[in-house]
Amino acid sequence: MICGIDEAGRGPVVGPMVIAAVAGDGERLLQLGVRDSKTLSPTKREVIYARIIEVADCVNYVVVEPHIIDEYVRRRMLNSLELDFTARLIELCPAELYYVDSPDVNSRRYGDALSFITGRRVVALHGGESVPQVAAASIVAKVIRDRLIDILKREIGDFGSGYPSDVKTIEWLRLGKIPVECVRRSWRTLRYLNT
Repeated sequence: MICGIDEAGRGPVVGPMVIAAVAGDGERLLQLGVRDSKTLSPTKREVIYARIIEVADCVNYVVVEPHIIDEYVRRRMLNSLELDFTARLIELCPAELYYVDSPDVNSRRYGDALSFITGRRVVALHGGESVPQVAAASIVAKVIRDRLIDILKREIGDFGSGYPSDVKTIEWLRLGKIPVECVRRSWRTLRYLNT
């Protein structure tokens, strides 16, 4: 069996990062229409997500809150964060082979590190969504993150996408409208706002 792992929300200044693992038959996943979550509408992602849950042998994810991300970023170890949490997911989803969308510019180094840590066969790729299990993990991670962001928006209002390039997000940050526990305080975006 093959397991794919991918994340959603690495770049935003607001909200968690979600890393997901999906193990199962690649052909069955392809029949569901899995592909990179960024190419699917939110509605389509939700539909495919529900089907993934039904047909996959293992679906699991971790939510990495902003304060945890900040701890790793302050130590200049963001890739290590993904390494640590991906290793946890590998332990939770048994498979013979793991394909991981690599955050490291050197995907082989990243895959080798995961193999060393977990004792499992891991192949790290750039653009790993070409592997159906990774594409499915991309969808799961994105759906979970979107749901968490939607909950936050219902609580405090529409702050935009949460990305540093979003004018609305920046304005909300500037005005202090986003709860501090939801913000990645280690992001440069905040340093620029405070100067």
